[in-house]
Amino acid sequence: MNVVVTGIGLVSALGDCALTWKQLLAGHSGITVHQPFPELSPQPLALIGSTPAQLTDLTRQVVQAAIADANLELPLPDCAIVLGSSRGHQAQWETLARQPYGGAQVALPWLATLPHAAAIAAAQLIGTTAAVRSPMAACATGLWAIAQGFDLIQSGAYERVLVGAVEAPITPLTLVGFERMGALAPTGAYPFDRDRAGLVLGEGGAVLLLEAEAVARRRSARIYGRILGVGLTADGYHVSAPEPGSRGAIAAVTQCLQRSRLTPADIQLIHAHGTATRLNDQNEAQLIQTLFPAGVPVTSTKGATGHTIGASGALGVAVCLFALQHQQLPPTVGLTQPDFALNFVRTAQPATLQNVLCLSFGFGGQNAAIALTR
Repeated sequence: MNVVVTGIGLVSALGDCALTWKQLLAGHSGITVHQPFPELSPQPLALIGSTPAQLTDLTRQVVQAAIADANLELPLPDCAIVLGSSRGHQAQWETLARQPYGGAQVALPWLATLPHAAAIAAAQLIGTTAAVRSPMAACATGLWAIAQGFDLIQSGAYERVLVGAVEAPITPLTLVGFERMGALAPTGAYPFDRDRAGLVLGEGGAVLLLEAEAVARRRSARIYGRILGVGLTADGYHVSAPEPGSRGAIAAVTQCLQRSRLTPADIQLIHAHGTATRLNDQNEAQLIQTLFPAGVPVTSTKGATGHTIGASGALGVAVCLFALQHQQLPPTVGLTQPDFALNFVRTAQPATLQNVLCLSFGFGGQNAAIALTR
């Protein structure tokens, strides 16, 4: 059963769907220096507003936008939900942890911040009584969520699934944690650049409305693209470092291509994970060089949106769908001196795109790849 995308809701430091795409093509970045917490030094961040966003607010925003974009009306009782988040309500947990223990003033807010809170908020918003899932696979969460929704439709369980991920990761603990790892960039995010020095945290989310193609055609829905196949593997190697040789990541990409009935030569654009960290970019570049023919265009959008952690894969898929729709290659913002012999997209340019690939890699060796077609 073919699975298509008929609605997209997105928010990033660049704006909503239309503005994010416009700003991205122009080579703009949403990364600026902020000091959201007085106890921490100013640093580059990709904030949507002037202060850190709230997870539930972002969830409602992108879900409402996706439903409107798909030209559907609420309620949608038969629409399943697969909405993930890596950090979830960690910001609220950190706030609660500073309060005295005990009492209803702590218990009630805590109940509203359980790990599946974003998925439940989405379910309440659209009025569904169908299945609700809330996956978490670190930075691969977004692609995991899309993969699960894809399977729900292909299996015949549901005809319509809302999928994606939302992230509000700008918290003191997250910032300090990444800083102690040496993963945070001091100035900005420069994917695959010789002078890359780490990632920049960003907030945002993307939600897609997936439908069985027959259902979408029956209601004359606009179709952004079709999901061909996915690949999901784990390294079992290290809590944060990628596996040397990238065997697990290569297996995920190979599975994805095989299940999509594609060869590496059939891909016209790769949206890389491209975190701008030393190890990730090196391993990912080697993976692409190993599997794909020379000349395939490669891009990463984290220099523009920041690294939205669990939501990054969902944002990447949305960008891939915009690329298919507009037949445009989006640039790798922040890249000035490539460190690898790949065909990086440096400026926006028209292209004939039929099949595109989106990659995500998460801590704990989570590897994900998804192929989409026009």
